[in-house]
Amino acid sequence: MSVPNSLAAPAFAARTEALTPFLAMEILERAAELERAGLDIAHLEVGEPEFAPPPAAVAACQAALAADETGYTDSRGLWPLREAIAANLAARFGRSVAAERVLVTQGTSSAMTLVFAALVSPGDEVVIPTPHYPCYPNFARVMGARPVFVPTEAQDGWRIDPDRVRAAITQRTRAIVVGSPANPTGAVQPREVMAALATMGPPLVSDEIYDGLLYGGVRNTSALEVADDAYVLDGFSKRYAMTGFRLGWVVAPEDAMRPLQILQQNLFISASSFAQRAGIAALAEGAEMADSMRSACEARRDRLVEGLRGLGFGIDRAPEGALYVLADARRFGADSRELAFRLLEEAQVGTTPGIDFGDAAEGRLRFCFARSSATIETALARLEPVLARLASDPARSRARSAPAAAARLGMEDMQR
Repeated sequence: MSVPNSLAAPAFAARTEALTPFLAMEILERAAELERAGLDIAHLEVGEPEFAPPPAAVAACQAALAADETGYTDSRGLWPLREAIAANLAARFGRSVAAERVLVTQGTSSAMTLVFAALVSPGDEVVIPTPHYPCYPNFARVMGARPVFVPTEAQDGWRIDPDRVRAAITQRTRAIVVGSPANPTGAVQPREVMAALATMGPPLVSDEIYDGLLYGGVRNTSALEVADDAYVLDGFSKRYAMTGFRLGWVVAPEDAMRPLQILQQNLFISASSFAQRAGIAALAEGAEMADSMRSACEARRDRLVEGLRGLGFGIDRAPEGALYVLADARRFGADSRELAFRLLEEAQVGTTPGIDFGDAAEGRLRFCFARSSATIETALARLEPVLARLASDPARSRARSAPAAAARLGMEDMQR
């Protein structure tokens, strides 16, 4: 006997409807379809450094595989890797961290999954300065929590206003998320901002995956320097160009380590053994490669900023860190999603829509400068004629996109 439609259970859990697509990946996946059709795409949409990992890391991974080191490890990670991470943190920030407080993960996404699972329950709130990494609010939503967004402003260098954060905190707030250097803005939060955030009660969940990718003599302040109860996420993907190794870590308060360990055992078991061997080698011998990549990225940042400004994009200042330029694209269209897909189809250039990073970034596009100089030059050349056509008729472009933008904003309001 069939069940009436009114009584049928929904096909999927409600959390799947609460999540929003990761548009950088949507662009990348559409680009892959175009490439299969024979087109050449200039990829500036994903934050994947177009550099080789440290040779020592590759050799260590190969040696581990050759030695059949392919089994499970301690769920918290290989002890030599945890020790090496603790030593690296002490060298970078001058703050001693016990290796017992380090848990090795399958990239920082897994680390954030564990931290949010440990900290938040359905109905709780998580404060997130915005523009933000697209997945931050979705980590909160999948746990049943509500993201609370605190806007930052381009004219202020995307600096977080502690007073705005304080005003957003309620009795349901369980964490304050901060990324510094930030994706997508490249902003580096001053020490006084990090210190102020650390005094507000809820623990900091500090995404520091882009630390080390800093330009113009700027220094980053780790949450480890200003708070004892912070959760610090980091890894090898960006600084060492090891995205596919899927290797990261979280440094957590001592009393959180057992809950995180149990979550790791159940959700992920452990990071792969051979990737962990590569991590040990990267920390021991990868500094020269990382510094060379940082220098190259700084030069490519400068070229990309210059080129985008020449094309008519608005850029208040060059980013201080990370791998991205978040450029004002409203001259070419108000709907960033529509604009990004149009540039992909018509110019064969991949960019990320600003709306991926929240309402505060709508009307902007994010460009990654960790790509080869040839890719950047190709992208700039391909964009010029398409953007010239769009700029010649901005009223039509904006009028066409306004209804879609209004509908999207209304949907986001309903989700909050």
